[in-house]
Amino acid sequence: MPHDPLPSHARRRTARALGAVVVGGLALAGCTAAGDAPDATGVPEQTTPAPVPEPAGPGTGVQLFQWTWASIGRECGEFLGPAGYDWVLTSPPQEHVLGEPWWTAYQPVSYRLESRLGTRDEFAAMVAACDEAGVAVVADAVINHMTGQDEPGVGWAGSPYEHYEYPGLYSDAEGDFHHCGLAAGDDIAQYRSAGQVQQCELVNLADLATGTDRVRERIGAYLADLVSLGVAGFRIDAAKHMPAEDVGAVLAGLPEDVWAFQEVIGATEEPIRPEDYLPNGLVTDFFYGRELAALVGGGSLDRVLEYPQSSTALPSEQAVVFVENHDTERNGSTLSYKDDADYLQAVVMLLAADYGTPVVYSGYAFRTRDAGPVQDPDGAVQDVRCAAAPPAWGEAPQDPPGTWLCQHRWTPVAGLVGWRAEVGAAPVTDLWVGRRAVAFGRGDRGFVVVNGNAAAMAETLTTSLPPGTYCDVVSGALVDGACTGEELTVADDGTVEVALDGDSALALHAGARADG
Repeated sequence: MPHDPLPSHARRRTARALGAVVVGGLALAGCTAAGDAPDATGVPEQTTPAPVPEPAGPGTGVQLFQWTWASIGRECGEFLGPAGYDWVLTSPPQEHVLGEPWWTAYQPVSYRLESRLGTRDEFAAMVAACDEAGVAVVADAVINHMTGQDEPGVGWAGSPYEHYEYPGLYSDAEGDFHHCGLAAGDDIAQYRSAGQVQQCELVNLADLATGTDRVRERIGAYLADLVSLGVAGFRIDAAKHMPAEDVGAVLAGLPEDVWAFQEVIGATEEPIRPEDYLPNGLVTDFFYGRELAALVGGGSLDRVLEYPQSSTALPSEQAVVFVENHDTERNGSTLSYKDDADYLQAVVMLLAADYGTPVVYSGYAFRTRDAGPVQDPDGAVQDVRCAAAPPAWGEAPQDPPGTWLCQHRWTPVAGLVGWRAEVGAAPVTDLWVGRRAVAFGRGDRGFVVVNGNAAAMAETLTTSLPPGTYCDVVSGALVDGACTGEELTVADDGTVEVALDGDSALALHAGARADG
């Protein structure tokens, strides 16, 4: 698909970052252009970092799972924009079945923009607020199926429906649904059968005949409606359960500046592969999240950097990667907030490495797999209030079920989001590998160290950073010219003395200097 993968919001953010670098460079007394000759002592003079290389993808995203539209709009201005997030992924915005579980949002009744997360007007106001903050809105689009309810009912906005009848939208009599006849009850029974995966029903969900013009036109109208409200992109839910050409046909109707990423859950020995969907645009890399969990848990942190050379990796500019999402934190296939220090180390590696478009996940505490967010007596999700102080590094929150965790605000997470915005597409440099530890830079823009040992570590490490005093953005931010966390000094020869507690990390970048 020939769409520009970088939303206008992200391009504006990159331009602002470049401007900040130039201003910062002018403020540094005695700075010389990169590559100047050494002074009389033989030590190169302090240099100004090169401009931030633009990433190939759409920047860093955050999934605010089951957040209301009002809450997202407020968060864009209060935190997401200032912290450096480029886009926010919302939960599905269409009318859905009634019920408390989180998955009710993934059972569409109609394409009306009325849900327990807010009204159409509230959705539009959210998009406008996020746009003002420089944060693009990406909507989770459920277009593979409708409901999985055998009994007739009414949706959130009062629309009547039956399993295969959605008045004014889809009808079984018009051939709008698949009835595969390949397995009992038409449900997928064998994932090694491409026909079953893409023609049968996923857990009884009425499977749309996305190969027909009639169905494609209705899906296209729904997406166009969201675009008319300012939506910049889409996550295509359950893309694996639609032929790649069907997804491509729908996406081809989007405007040139609208982008999408496709949810394709890769698995070995299955005929449907994530790479089949690359001609349509960006694709999720679920292998990465599983591998990240294994490597961090096993202490092989440096091998995370080798993942792009693995057989399951996608082209970096088309891969969407994450530590966890709403499905994997519940099925245990990846790490989650319950995994203490391993979880935060994985987030650091996700954001510090140079593979893919990263998505930070932000959800709520839960104990049962189906548990939904906190709702009022009428079933509407309550607005989000984040805790005033995030948990300490490595301490899994022990909050009651339904408590909003706001992982995207945790100091190490937000610090690495800003770090990634600062380093851009700078290459990995200055790699150091220790026992269950790794350190590496991204050119002269940033440097990160992760200690996966239970014991503390002390090392003298080589960086490509200009000499000076830097804030460790894992422990705190640069506020009014002072570090709220630890300070580290990069010597004239580029080395830095690192002392790290066990199971912790630090990160320095050119935009968080306490001396300039």
